[in-house]
Amino acid sequence: MTYSLGEYDSLYIHDKILLQKASQLNDIPILARQHHLMGYYFDRVASLPDSAFNRYSLSKNYYSESKDSSWVGRILLSMGTIQKNHNDFYGSKETLTEALPFLKQQKNDGELARSYNLLATDHRKLLNFEDAVKYFQLAIEKAGSIEAKLGFENNLAATYIDDEKYEDAIEILQRISLDSSLEKTSAQYARVLDNLAYAQWLSEKEKSEEPFLGALRIRKTAKDNRGLIASYTHLGEFHSQDKPQMAKAYLDTVILLSKSIKMPRAEVDALRFMMVLEPANVQIRDRRIFLQDSLYAQETNVKTQFAHFKYENQVIQEKSLRLEKENAEKELEVTRQRNQKIVSFFGLALLLLTLGFVVYYLKQRTRRLAQENKTAKLEATLETEAEMSRRLHDDFGAGLNQVMLMVQSDTETSKILDKLEQLYGQSRNFSREINEVDTGTHFKEEFLEMLRFRTPENAKLYLSGNGEIDWDGLTPLLKTVLYKVLQELMINMDRHSKASLVTIGFEDSSKMLVVDYLDNGAGATKKELQSKNGLRNTEKRIQAIGGTITFDSVKGEGFKAHIQIPK
Repeated sequence: MTYSLGEYDSLYIHDKILLQKASQLNDIPILARQHHLMGYYFDRVASLPDSAFNRYSLSKNYYSESKDSSWVGRILLSMGTIQKNHNDFYGSKETLTEALPFLKQQKNDGELARSYNLLATDHRKLLNFEDAVKYFQLAIEKAGSIEAKLGFENNLAATYIDDEKYEDAIEILQRISLDSSLEKTSAQYARVLDNLAYAQWLSEKEKSEEPFLGALRIRKTAKDNRGLIASYTHLGEFHSQDKPQMAKAYLDTVILLSKSIKMPRAEVDALRFMMVLEPANVQIRDRRIFLQDSLYAQETNVKTQFAHFKYENQVIQEKSLRLEKENAEKELEVTRQRNQKIVSFFGLALLLLTLGFVVYYLKQRTRRLAQENKTAKLEATLETEAEMSRRLHDDFGAGLNQVMLMVQSDTETSKILDKLEQLYGQSRNFSREINEVDTGTHFKEEFLEMLRFRTPENAKLYLSGNGEIDWDGLTPLLKTVLYKVLQELMINMDRHSKASLVTIGFEDSSKMLVVDYLDNGAGATKKELQSKNGLRNTEKRIQAIGGTITFDSVKGEGFKAHIQIPK
């Protein structure tokens, strides 16, 4: 509002207050807009190029920080324009080259065309005509209006004149001069006529001053002082050969106009022609040298200021990028540590869960095995009880029944006594089978005695390896099972196989007791083995303590049993 009302004194006060508040709040968009506003003021109103360039530079930084690429491109364009206007052509070229990617992103053909036009002008002033032509052609291609396009074409023609390609320049300028959209009283039209007259004169196609005068008249009417300087300079150059006094008059007018509108560069150009006309005039020479030195110092100072602001801008940007990088690295480190903690937490949770599952599984497995052992032991006990019951009923019960019948039928006393003697022997054997096993220090003697007792009179028993067994090192449970299992095998052999030779081998390893039983009896088929309750009972006894027993028998080829019991 202050700027639009022209209240420039208040503008400085409001600028200071606004920047202070916006900086405290770190309001980046406000800071960017305010610096741009002040840059525009210093550029277009106050004519302070160094201040304008500095504020534009600060605005660009804030727009960069807020990721507003469109404004970054526009501000760089303004900065490049200031540099070009103050003859910092190299600096302008670098700034505009930096602006192009941002302007291309926005696809703003008008601003892009202006950038190409300025770049072309920089190359023209640096006498790099090839690149100048290329960028002027790009500007013409992107021109958003007929007026802009004609202006860029005029600049291209001027470049051809500087490069002494007069025919190319004349062709373009003649076409422009006939364009109906170009107003015949405009400064633009006068510029085309003046450039056309100059190109035709240099190419020696036109030797009349009238074309120059036609452009001069339009410029006077339009009060185009910059255009008048160009016309008077061309007329002075035109008459320098045949009418030196008239040439000096035109050049004197150039000097007066350049002083009035503060264009010392135009005065230097006029003095250059004056020195040719008056070579002995020391004042003209000294004036030109003084102006050249002043302009050089001034332009050097401006260029230094621009370079200084660009350097500071680069330092600020690098610092900002460094801080941004450091913050990003810190944030990345925090994120990494947080993720590491999360991973560690979940890893620990997974480990605890796994350990819990393993513990639960092992407990359940232990319970299951214990239950299976209990079940196996119970089944073995029940099988043993069932077997005892059958034997009491089939053997002992049947014998008692026979004795009762013998008593009732008045059988001889001697026969009854013989039968009773037989029953007594059966009861004694049965008692031995069901008695508790002595697992103490006398286990080996009792165990071997049991094997000899269970061997039939017409059979031979061979034992091997029993002397190498550490019998005292075996657990009571293992001793009991081993005793009962081999007792069952011997009973089975006596009842069913009728073997004449029995071999039992013992082998003691660090973790396992191995027993191999072999007889040469009648053997049995697989079906018969499965139907023998006693053998099934031995299997369950062995399995109950984690061991294994394997039967191998073929009918008529004997009987084998391989036992493995963990110690």
